[in-house]
Amino acid sequence: MNPAPNLFLIGPMGAGKSTVGRHVAERLEMPFVDLDHEIEAHTGASIPLIFELEGEAGFRDRERTLLAECTARAGIVLATGGGAVLDARNRDVLRARGFVAWLDADVDAQLARLARDRARPLLRAPDRRERLIEMAALRNPLYAEIADLRLASSTHHNSTQAAHDLLARLHAAWHRAPTGAAA
Repeated sequence: MNPAPNLFLIGPMGAGKSTVGRHVAERLEMPFVDLDHEIEAHTGASIPLIFELEGEAGFRDRERTLLAECTARAGIVLATGGGAVLDARNRDVLRARGFVAWLDADVDAQLARLARDRARPLLRAPDRRERLIEMAALRNPLYAEIADLRLASSTHHNSTQAAHDLLARLHAAWHRAPTGAAA
């Protein structure tokens, strides 16, 4: 059991981190923070534009800075971007400052959920399936490294069901520490 004041959601794109996170935050009566939205709000630019102008490296620098700021808060539910775990410093911060739940989704579920999404820079590839497989091969071991809990979100029919299942699993695995206990 990891006593922590925060709940951090990690996992691949299309796993439902933002949607499930909003439901869970509402039920836990905690503020919800979406890291990608925070990046856009602080830069005044969309994620695709940041990638276009600064590349992935520039985006990852901004992501690391905002992740450190957001995780310093206490008593939040935070949905990270799928690649936030690529930086070891981010993994350290997530592990130290909250309970980490990995929402996992298989490639078929990701493809179905992201079928109409053309805004994600890392999915602009000739073969989306192959791109998602490559990202999973790189990222899944990193998700596993820091996750306190893993939930296969692709087995749920909708985000409400996934949130309900996550809440039940959190009840058994997470002792929510007082908000003054952030690392």
